[in-house]
Amino acid sequence: MSSHRQIFKSTALIGGTQVIVLAVGVVRNKALALLLGTVGVGDATLYTGLATLVGSVAGLGLNASGVRQIAEATGTQDETRIARTIISLRRISLFSGFLGMAIVLAFAPILSRLTFDDNQHVLGVAAMSVTLLFADISAGQTALLQGLRRLHDLAASQLVGAFFGAVVSVGLVWWLGLRGIVPYLIAISAFGILLSWWYARRVEVRRIVVTWKETLAESRELIVLGLAFATSALIANGTAYVTRVLVDRQLGREAVGIYAAIWTLCSSYVGIVLMAMGADFLPRLAAASGDRALSNRLINEQTEMGILIAVPGVLATVTLAPLVLKLFYSPAFMAGADVVRWQIIGVLLRVVSWPLGYMLIARGKSLLFVLTEVAGGIMNVVLVFIAIKLWKLEGVGIAFALVYVFYTMMMLAVAFKLTGFKWSNTALKILVSAFASVIAVFLGARFFPPVWALTSGIAVTLIAGVVSLAVLQKLLGINLCRALLDKIRSKTA
Repeated sequence: MSSHRQIFKSTALIGGTQVIVLAVGVVRNKALALLLGTVGVGDATLYTGLATLVGSVAGLGLNASGVRQIAEATGTQDETRIARTIISLRRISLFSGFLGMAIVLAFAPILSRLTFDDNQHVLGVAAMSVTLLFADISAGQTALLQGLRRLHDLAASQLVGAFFGAVVSVGLVWWLGLRGIVPYLIAISAFGILLSWWYARRVEVRRIVVTWKETLAESRELIVLGLAFATSALIANGTAYVTRVLVDRQLGREAVGIYAAIWTLCSSYVGIVLMAMGADFLPRLAAASGDRALSNRLINEQTEMGILIAVPGVLATVTLAPLVLKLFYSPAFMAGADVVRWQIIGVLLRVVSWPLGYMLIARGKSLLFVLTEVAGGIMNVVLVFIAIKLWKLEGVGIAFALVYVFYTMMMLAVAFKLTGFKWSNTALKILVSAFASVIAVFLGARFFPPVWALTSGIAVTLIAGVVSLAVLQKLLGINLCRALLDKIRSKTA
């Protein structure tokens, strides 16, 4: 019971923050879509995809491994070890940032041709290199906040960053048009450093002298663990990058813009859920890695909470896809509605498989983690290539759903082999109910007349929301509505 509450408390804080960030992002994306059109959104997507891909390599996975190392050092209550870990993380983050910037500057012409199929974007790609430096420095500071579980500071930095990003991006694009894409991406990453520094400086760190030899020794463990995360990020970002390039080559830049909108719509809500739960899940799972029964229980609890929180949003996305694309972007993006409905099935499976992947990292199975990610990445690229040929843009969504069916089955087999993991009866009931409702709404959207599909979809979404809330309250052992009202009364008293 207490574990469920701990998951819910951290999820509520970070999740609530991300909801506000998402709302600000919706307004920003709407403005950018109107100012840039589908082609401009496609350009911005390719720029950010390239930066993310290179950053996943040069970043060495330090944002994730840093969280684990700092959390582990904090558990020892050894202030000297904590300080050494923090200083080493900051130094290696600076190094990885310069590495990423150097890679992009050196290969800007090649990256421009690979990404945009021309040489007209070389200067833009070269200018984007500075975002990698800024991002890695910021990631090191963010890892510090998360590793120390300073979730309120983490949430505050995300809120300020979201508002600043919206104002700057819309302002620069309104002023410069397409030429404002790279400047606003650079400005946002620069402000990220200021935010991370502002909140990280509040952390009191013992003043000690750490030699570069000690830094290298401390960083070795950070990098070894980080390489597993970096490989995972490289595969995820690489497949996303390849997908966008394939869409661009086969269907055109306009299709890339539509796909970018689809990706944002499908991943935003569930991304909030995963980010919110991940803020506290890995440290707890790592601490329990020596106890199979406890690890399996934590994964089951995380799965139960994730599905209960995610499924109402998933159902709403399937039901309202055309309207949301029109409202949040423009009518030109409504062509992606059917893609959304396929892709959202894969997104729900991502929520299911996500805790299983964390189990491998928590148990130190870095090589096995990398191999499973490689298998998933290869399957993704192959299916996308085939599906685009067969079903055009809709094929991207079909491929995404099939990839996560494969990935979830693979991770279940791996988890069973390692710890004898099985879903609990409670988790199975929640999973079956969730997927039954999603498939029902999906079929209704595909085959019912529009009015019937909308009406039935809204009805199922409301019922699922009520049931999810009831089950969630039972697991937590509290009345959430009453608890919320009591908190509001105490604030206003």
